[in-house]
Formats: sequence, C-alpha cells, structure tokens
Amino acid sequence: MDQFKVQTIDLQKAQNQTRHKTDGLSSSTLVLRRGQAFTVTINYDGRPFDPLKEKMIFQIVLGPLSVEVPVSRFGQPSLTQWSAFLERRVPNPTGPRALSVSLTSPASASIGVYTLQLRVEARLSVKTHSLGQITLLCNPWCQTDSVFLQAEDLRNEYVRSDIGLLFKGSPRNVVSRPWSFDQFEKGILDICMKLLQLSPQYQADMRTDLKNRSDPVYIGRVISAIVNSNDDKGVLMGNWSGDYSGGINPSQWSGSADILRKWSETQFRPVKYGQCWVFAAVMCTVMRALGIPTRVITNFNSAHDTDGNMVIEEYYNEMGKKLSMSSDSIWNFHVWVESWMKRPDLGQGYDGWQVLDATPQERSAGIFRCGPAAVKAIYQKKVDAQYDVPFVYAEVNADVRTIIIKDKKILSTSTDTKRVGALIATKRPGSTLMQDVTSEYKTEKDLDKLASRTRDPGPGRQPLAVEESIRPGRQPFGDEESRIAGSSFIRGMESEASKGIAVSLQLLKAPVVGENISFNVIITNNAAAPKLLKKHVNAQNKEYNRNPTGTFWEAHDDVKIGPNETLTIKHEISFKDYMLKEVEEDSLVNLAVVIEDVKSQERVLATEEFNIRSPALTVQIQNEYVVINTQQVATVTFTNPFSTAVSGELTVACSGLLEQKVQTRITIQPRETMRMPISFTPRMAGSKMLYASLVLTNPPTVLHGFKSIDVQAA
Repeated sequence: MDQFKVQTIDLQKAQNQTRHKTDGLSSSTLVLRRGQAFTVTINYDGRPFDPLKEKMIFQIVLGPLSVEVPVSRFGQPSLTQWSAFLERRVPNPTGPRALSVSLTSPASASIGVYTLQLRVEARLSVKTHSLGQITLLCNPWCQTDSVFLQAEDLRNEYVRSDIGLLFKGSPRNVVSRPWSFDQFEKGILDICMKLLQLSPQYQADMRTDLKNRSDPVYIGRVISAIVNSNDDKGVLMGNWSGDYSGGINPSQWSGSADILRKWSETQFRPVKYGQCWVFAAVMCTVMRALGIPTRVITNFNSAHDTDGNMVIEEYYNEMGKKLSMSSDSIWNFHVWVESWMKRPDLGQGYDGWQVLDATPQERSAGIFRCGPAAVKAIYQKKVDAQYDVPFVYAEVNADVRTIIIKDKKILSTSTDTKRVGALIATKRPGSTLMQDVTSEYKTEKDLDKLASRTRDPGPGRQPLAVEESIRPGRQPFGDEESRIAGSSFIRGMESEASKGIAVSLQLLKAPVVGENISFNVIITNNAAAPKLLKKHVNAQNKEYNRNPTGTFWEAHDDVKIGPNETLTIKHEISFKDYMLKEVEEDSLVNLAVVIEDVKSQERVLATEEFNIRSPALTVQIQNEYVVINTQQVATVTFTNPFSTAVSGELTVACSGLLEQKVQTRITIQPRETMRMPISFTPRMAGSKMLYASLVLTNPPTVLHGFKSIDVQAA
C-alpha cells in the first residue's frame, strides 16, 4: 500500500459526450468541444495519489505539436492553455479506488484528432499510460469560442440538426427539396477529420496547418477548397454538361453520407458528380460536424461576373433567341453556405454570418474556393475586405445589360438593375418555412429597386407572400392557381428608345412537368396612331447556371394594333415540345418576345426565365406521435398524372429513422395511385425528416417528398 499504481483509465465517453453535446456523433474516439471541461477517471491500487510524492502529467499530442499538462490540486481552468485539476470526490470505502481529473482545453485550441497519454513520475520510476484519442471540435456553446452563437434554438438548428431543405427554381416559383446532412451517421465525423488531413495546406506544412486550425476563418477557407476536386483530392467533381455517364446525376443525391462514404471508400477519388446545391450541402455537413454553425443559402438570379465590371451582358437576336456571346452569366439560382464566426482580421463590425462557397467558379488566391466573405461587408460594399467580397457582391447586385443585335449591329439596349439577387433565402430554424434573408445582403436602396420589380403586384393583384409552409416541389404560397393569379409573373423589359410600344409576358399558371405551358403576350400601343408590328416569340431550354441551348419552340406573327390599344395574345407550348432527354429535377426555360415596329424599326424585348416543377410525392405517417425505439409505418403516395405509364426507382431514407435506404423499382399506370408502406423504428430522439425520391425515366424527371417527424424520448 505504499505506492500509487494506475491500473486503468476511463475517458467517460458517454457522460463527457452528453455534456459536450457531441452525443450521436459517430467516431472511434472520444468527441469533445474545445473550451469545456471533461472528466477522466483513474482507477488505481495502493495508496491514494500524493502530489508531494509523485506527479501526474497529461501529454496531449496533435501531429508534431504537443503540450504537457501537469495535474494540480486546485485552481481554475485557463482561457489560453490546457489545464488539469483533481476533482473533489467523496471517498467510497467499499467501491473501487478511483480519482477523477478535470481537463479543459482552451477555447482557441486547434480542432483535430489528439492523442492522450498520462505520465506518472515518482522518485524512482516513470510510467506512461496511453488513454487513446480524442476528436476536438469547435464549441458554439462556449462564450469565448470564436464560433459562439447566443441562442440555443439556433445552435440546435445550425450545428445539431441533420435535416434541411434546399431551395431551387426561380424567385417566383421556389421549389424546395429535402436534404439529409448525415453528420451523425456512422463514420462521417472521422471522414470529415480525414478531409482536413488531405488538404494541400496540411500536406505542404503540417505544423502550420495544425496551428491555424484554431481559426474558423482558416478552416472555412480550407473546407471550401477541398469539397470540390479542382485543385486537390477533393470530395466532389462538378459536372454541368448534362452527360452524367460514369457517375451520379447531381439531381439524384439526397444526402451527404453517400457522397462522403463513397469518397472515403474509393481512396479519396472525387465523387461524380456535383452541382452547386450538392457542393453547398456537403460543405454544410462538414462544417456542422466540426462544430461551426452553418446554414445553406440560395441566391436567385445569381450573377457570375467574370470580368469584375459589375455588369452582366445578355445578347438576343431580332427573333428573340438568346445568344451565347458573353462569358458572364446569370444562374437562375446559386447555392452556397453561411457559417457563423468572429472576424478579428476585419476589425469591428464584421462578426456573424460569412459566405463560403465550395462550387468551383473562380480562383481565390490561386485555388478554386470562395470566402469567408462577411455578409455585413457585402451589405456595406466593403470590397477590400477579405475574402472574395467583390465577387459575392456582384452575385447579388450586378446590373444586367440586354442587347438586341442583328448582323453584328446593335438594334437596342436596356439595363435592368433589379433582376440579380431577386430573392436570397434559407430554411427557417425549427420549421419547414423559407426565410427571406435578402435584407441582410442588400441595402434599403437595393431593396427598393427589388420592391418596384418583384414585389409590385400590379393593378388588381395581391402582393407576393414570402414565408408560408413549403411542400416538396411546390412554391411556398398555398393554392397554386390563386397564387399565380396574385403574383407578379407579368414582367416587361421596355427599351429606352421605344416609348410607343410596351410588351410583357404573363404565365397563366405555374408550369408542371407533363402539362402544357400557357402564357400571354401583352402588347400596349401608347401612341395615338395605329401600328403594324412583327411579333417573335422564342423558347429555349437552359441549365440553371448558363445561357440557353437551342430553340425548342417559336412563333412569328404580324400584329395590327390600334391607337392606345392593349392586345393579349395567348400561346401554349405542349409537353412533347419541351420534354428533356436527361433526368432533371426541374426544367428551366428562357422565354422571350421581341416586338418590332415595322415603320420605325424600333424593337422592345420582354423575357422570362422560369422553372417547370416536377409533381410531388406525398409522405404520411400512421401515428403522428412518434416515440423512440417504437416501430412506426409511413406511406409514400403518388398519383401518375401523365397519359402514359411511368416507371422508375423509389428511394426512401432518413438518418436516425431507417438503418438503410429502402429502394424499389415501380411502374405506375396512367391516373393510377401508388401507395408504398414503409416501416421504421426511430433510434434517435429529436426532429427528423423522412424523405422520398422517385427517379422516373419516362418522362425523365426526379420527384421529391418529405415528412418532418418529431421523435419523442421514451
């Protein structure tokens, strides 16, 4: 009994991870958050520990970096360095001989996978004991951490929630689609930590990289580069060609775990393929796993300004066909993430949400990455602030110059200062509502421009609502017919040269795959004399991120119009005219009309880019009161609205509800209703999302549906 002998050491994994709010994260290590104490229990034989006779020193190792932390009997945790103190415990005469040590990392500690050892130094001996590994994450619950977020509901949403909605489509016809971030899935956290190790920064200078990992600004910049594969062994390869052979169509991904696991299992070869929403969703997963509050943002009508002049030039010919003559482009939508962190490098006033974009668009300091760009700096047009503020500012604020040309000669021009950044949106915390965050990016002056263009309902029309309950594949405005009638689908683009003729386009209802597209061309003669006009209407398919391809439908007519007269001319485009050959979530169309005054040769142009939504799946559960570890039944329902039979693959999945995806091939006859029961047993409490997707081959489209489920503890 005259010697203190360590027998075993218990890292108290379950208790520590519950206290650190890392319970549920899957790792072979103990997962902790920095700036917070954790307890280690030391079981021993012999006499109790006596600091006068021996020393206990923890060695904490991160790659080539290490720190020694002696155990003290008294004191307070340090804000700037590791500390270890004996916890006061009431002795248990009949229980095992044990003592507990409270270790605390500084809130500025580097994140990573640490190795822990305990060295016991006595007068005549030194013994070292291995404790294993800990994974240290950022801590938004700790006030001194640079990612501290004040509100508990926001911390739960932006760090611990593993479900989300991504918004696509167009500003007047927003489509929501579910995404499972999967940060709690088996092995995902370990893959995220491996991702840091494979970064070029770590490979080039391990010591410097590990030191810099204390800073979320640095971490965000590293992750935005390695989520794409353009410069390194990154996760995703981008593909916007429409040919997805050799990989997965980006529209068919529904969660991050499949992508990250595939990357890991193939020795870190890029996963094929991603587009902007996939890059953003995977980055959101990684950042949330690392403990950095992150949300997914959609910018509708997002400018890609390649020459930095803040102007996007669009060209049309005299027949209304959009031409590919500019390297600039407007993406119908673009998706990035915002992460919450302090920005001491920018001075006062720029803490909070920071734009990070993993989609490989342009190089930043020689690497395909973007950000972090402070949202407050974008709002203030502080273009000298790091990083990439001018590029993001242009994405939400650039002007659009539209030019009509014929035989390389300019016929007319017009400038639109309102189209870009028409709506910037994210998921509202704790709900399936869309939250409009446009005012965080744009000043009141910018918003006034938008209000005059997108919010003005016009005579006899109701204003456009922004936040309503969103159903999958549907715009968040309730009844479709009444919403279209009350929205601002009419939009004219009147040239500066022509005050006599005005033209606008009006979609009569929200276009849905399988149905005809119905629209009006509305022409107004503001002159006191009749006019002879030529009307050229042109429709082109397009990808969301670039100019349209060839014309798939057109109409050309002569029109006579009386003085001060308004004519409404209805057109319909049939489903067979616009049906795509490749599977897409939502088709996009560029519709344009050019009105030519035969006498004066003056021309006016109106354009509308819109999405054609896929029909939605319905997901319902038998019992709304869902309890953990109790079997439940959900039903996925879909009625085939097409005039022919459809076939495809149905996938149902949910992190925390289903151990594995349910996949089945189905064929549904015209007007037939499919009802697919799915049994599931929740293994995690909290908010979950059961989601379904149906990939059809005829017509080629992807359908989505989801059901939010609040799983109660037993």
